[in-house]
Amino acid sequence: MTPTRSLPSVAIVGAGPSGLIAAETIARAGLSVTVYDRMPTPGRKFLLAGRGGLNLTHTEPSDRFAARYGPAEARLRAALDAFPSQALIAWCEGLGEPTFVGSSGRVFPRSMKASPVLRKWLARLSALGVAFALKRRWTGWDATGRLLFAGPDGETASVEADAAVFALGGASWPHLGSDGGWVHAFAGAGAAVSPLSPANCGVEADWSPHFRERFAGAPLKSVAATCGSACALGDAVVTRRGLEGGPLYELGPVIRAALAGGEATVAFDLRPAMSLAALAGRLAASRKQSLSTRLRKAGFNATESGFLRETMLAQRRDPSIATPEDWAAHAKAAPVRIRGLAPIARAISTAGGVRLDAVDETLMLRARPGVFVAGEMLDWEAPTGGYLLQGCFATGVAAGRGALRWLGVSEDRPALAKADV
Repeated sequence: MTPTRSLPSVAIVGAGPSGLIAAETIARAGLSVTVYDRMPTPGRKFLLAGRGGLNLTHTEPSDRFAARYGPAEARLRAALDAFPSQALIAWCEGLGEPTFVGSSGRVFPRSMKASPVLRKWLARLSALGVAFALKRRWTGWDATGRLLFAGPDGETASVEADAAVFALGGASWPHLGSDGGWVHAFAGAGAAVSPLSPANCGVEADWSPHFRERFAGAPLKSVAATCGSACALGDAVVTRRGLEGGPLYELGPVIRAALAGGEATVAFDLRPAMSLAALAGRLAASRKQSLSTRLRKAGFNATESGFLRETMLAQRRDPSIATPEDWAAHAKAAPVRIRGLAPIARAISTAGGVRLDAVDETLMLRARPGVFVAGEMLDWEAPTGGYLLQGCFATGVAAGRGALRWLGVSEDRPALAKADV
């Protein structure tokens, strides 16, 4: 793509948070911006993210924050520094949505909901003159570099733009718009794309019918989960297919790598704050009583006791002859063999995507100048806790600024209100 007009136009492909913040960044400089999306309304997955409380970002110091992005940290650091958590908080409060910091350092709008944030955001975009073309699925480029979109009636239209920002997401929750259908077109255009895989997802394990029926949906509170040399703290939940929860999400990259090598095991410490000796002492205090009573008096609830029995039996060990010392050691490292990750369609986010070495420092595709990529389309991942949305916003801003730079337009150029256009 090459800038051709006195007032350049920019196409934003994807109406999630990355695309919308890129649209806002560009529209503030006075350019003509149109957002295209295959869904009938914008921000579908953003609304889902706020269903249990919209966790916008986190208040961790910048070095620890950036480290949450793992191998992608070095390439994303500039975008995260240019639009850090403080900037995202200020942006939200600028919409008239005050924020607060939770006890864990996570940041939420005071309303806890995504819907008022999105409603006010769309009103701001409208005032900036941003147009929306919904129910339009991007299908690729034509021979001249125009964008191709399939409309609701199946008709195909070509769109010429001086620059384009793609923010089509990964492949999780495809019914909300991000189905990964862009992969082949990008690969065909010369962009290196890593395979998409589930991230921030549950794991699958082989439970016995009794354990599955009785304990599916029950929590394992304040556990420490370890895979290899990596450890994560938090709450897990037993599911019919395995386990879910923050510790599993955080360990996702390590578990995925272990599975690729052939086998993955996660060890669960049900009492990470208690020493092995102290736990063994508790269990030995009621040595002459039944196993159920001993576990209960040692402080284990029904779910934890069931989990300990289940994982001990899976090791082909007889719980009836295990000593207090055996039970204590097992409770500090109960192993669960992981047979796979939950399907990508049910994952919170996606790993893989356009490789970071396929874009330059402005997030422009090296193989197709004038085309920028943001959000989960890029090959990065981060745990839940505000890091996902921060990454989407930061890369969206970076791509928007990259498009302005490509077009030779200053970000400080005053925007025109819709009524003045």
